[in-house]
Amino acid sequence: MSDPLRSPKLRAWHLDRVAVVYVRQSTPQQVLDHKESTARQYALADRAVALGWTRDRVTTIDDDLGKSGQSIEGRPGFQRLLAEVALDHIGLILGLEMSRLARCCKDWHQLLELCGRYRVLLADGDGVYDPTDHSDRLLLSLHGVMNEAELHVLKQRMYQGKLNKARRGELFGTPPIGYVRSPNGSWVLDPDEQVQAAVRLVFDQFDREATMHGLLRYLVHHHVRLPVRLAGGPSKGQLEWHRPSRATLQNLFRNPTYAGAYRYGHRPADARAKQPGRPGTGKRIRRPEECLVLLRDHLPAYITWDRFEANQARLAANRSTVATPGAPRNGPSLLAGLVRCGRCGQRMAVRYDGPRGRAHAYSCSRAAADYGEPLCQGLSSGGAVDALVAGQVLAAVEPAALEARLAAVAGVERQRAERERPWQLRRERAAHEVDRACRQFQACEPENRLVAREWERRWEDALKAQRQLGDEYERWRRTIPAELSPTAATAIRAVAADLPAVGSAPTTTPADRQRVTRLLVARVVVTVDKASERVDVTVYWVGGAVRSHALARPVTRYSQQADYPRLVARLRELCADRWNAAGIAERLNAEGFRPPKRTTRFTGEMVLRLTTHVGLARRPRHGSSTGWKSDEYRPMGLARRLELSRDTVRRWLRAGWRNVRRDEDGHHVIWADAGERDRLRELHRLPRTWANKGRLAELQKPTPRPAR
Repeated sequence: MSDPLRSPKLRAWHLDRVAVVYVRQSTPQQVLDHKESTARQYALADRAVALGWTRDRVTTIDDDLGKSGQSIEGRPGFQRLLAEVALDHIGLILGLEMSRLARCCKDWHQLLELCGRYRVLLADGDGVYDPTDHSDRLLLSLHGVMNEAELHVLKQRMYQGKLNKARRGELFGTPPIGYVRSPNGSWVLDPDEQVQAAVRLVFDQFDREATMHGLLRYLVHHHVRLPVRLAGGPSKGQLEWHRPSRATLQNLFRNPTYAGAYRYGHRPADARAKQPGRPGTGKRIRRPEECLVLLRDHLPAYITWDRFEANQARLAANRSTVATPGAPRNGPSLLAGLVRCGRCGQRMAVRYDGPRGRAHAYSCSRAAADYGEPLCQGLSSGGAVDALVAGQVLAAVEPAALEARLAAVAGVERQRAERERPWQLRRERAAHEVDRACRQFQACEPENRLVAREWERRWEDALKAQRQLGDEYERWRRTIPAELSPTAATAIRAVAADLPAVGSAPTTTPADRQRVTRLLVARVVVTVDKASERVDVTVYWVGGAVRSHALARPVTRYSQQADYPRLVARLRELCADRWNAAGIAERLNAEGFRPPKRTTRFTGEMVLRLTTHVGLARRPRHGSSTGWKSDEYRPMGLARRLELSRDTVRRWLRAGWRNVRRDEDGHHVIWADAGERDRLRELHRLPRTWANKGRLAELQKPTPRPAR
């Protein structure tokens, strides 16, 4: 319909407020290319003047040029428009089309609600609309629905075109590290030899390190940089060398492009995870088999597909989950992540204790942690299980000792060459830059000093960079082992032949031992018999073989030992033969008996406690008063009672001045009642003179022991 110069829907309160012209283009490309459309939108200010507003009462909001209208997020102009309407500052909103204001029904109806409440008119190229009028409100609602539907149709049409091109493997974006875009638009290997060598070194070293963190430490330690070609800006396509990071390595190993596969749809957007104001958020990375398009053997590759899948499996196994053992660590436990509980099937955790954490134990505490149940089972002597499995692994790899001996020297030389290769390529590139700068300087006219000074400065910078790189290379060479001499090669072959010595060498880290074990052992199931020291160990090998073993664990009580009845019977025999505690301990150790807990030999004190516990009569200790009668003493005890020296009492015994008998073991037992003790004290105090000769003779005769 056609509007007159003054629409009948205009009221005085509309003219008292300002008129706003809203200008928007969907993309920056449209801003550059569709200039006529932008000019038409700015020209709507003339229509506001024709409707009755003065030029100074017309405001233009163009903050959303280059912004899509599918959402209010990231559109400060539209947000400002809503705020001005809510503040009752606007009387008329003009747009070239209603789709310029919003292509989302939620945002569109929010604007309509505010305009209806504050009596704001809307106008486009077809007419003026009043949101408070039923017919105009219905028409505006249809406009919003059609605008959103048009957006969906356009997006779906473009998406289907992209998907069809991707199914042919012809839709390419920014190439990853190690690739460049060819003239026909596809990806090819970077022609730079140093770039290819750096990418291949990353994959080769991961096969040795087996963990992402180990690979990162290796690259940092050996000053290896990763090549990056700039994707935009004035230096687009230029090669730069950046320090390695964990995020870069993770993206490199997750990308199947390096295995020659083409993929599309690997990062779909999840609307539930999007963050307001951040359009790049909410994306989820899919596995290669879950991508919309996956074409194997479509691109030049750095590794094979089997090697790519092996890397993915290793990265998944390095995650510490219920189903995976986790990455090898530097704890002394050999079977960390491989031990399973024979009762509930859960993975048993490792607990370290002792000095510097050298001792370790395995415990199944999952049910206790999750449900508060009692501890399922535990094995305090984790080293015993480790020693058992280590012996089995060494026995399994013993036939490979010859091959290991032959490959040891070749492996050392190959690793040295791989470490040397990136440095040689960097030095070659530096020499090329110096030569190029020299030729550019020499090609410059001598009279043109303004240009010659710049080329001279670049030449000096290239020479400085070359010298700095040479110094770094020399420092690096001093940190690596020298080339192998014939003597060193012979020593390596000898060590490689002795696999047990290699496994126990101080230079072999616990992570290396764990890594070798996991190549052969899938899991180890442990079942602890709580009533005895028996532990059942079942080893499941990678090839499918299963071997069962039994070992003894340290227990806390004698009754848990399998030979406890035989131990008690032997104790009875030795006690009946009147062996002392030290002799019994030596005899038990010689016969192969072992105490519980973590000790390996019996002692006299342990024998005394054990015989007391089982109620056995044992030979009393020397000096014990067991079986004595009243007023009987040992020589030392009588000396203390009389406050005399032990030598004096022994001298009286030899002289026959004591009333003495011998016990069953042949030791002296002296009888001395109160009168006898008085006689002995007087005998000790009486001076040895001629006048006391008679009294001394009387005191030297012991008092007869009364009959009982």
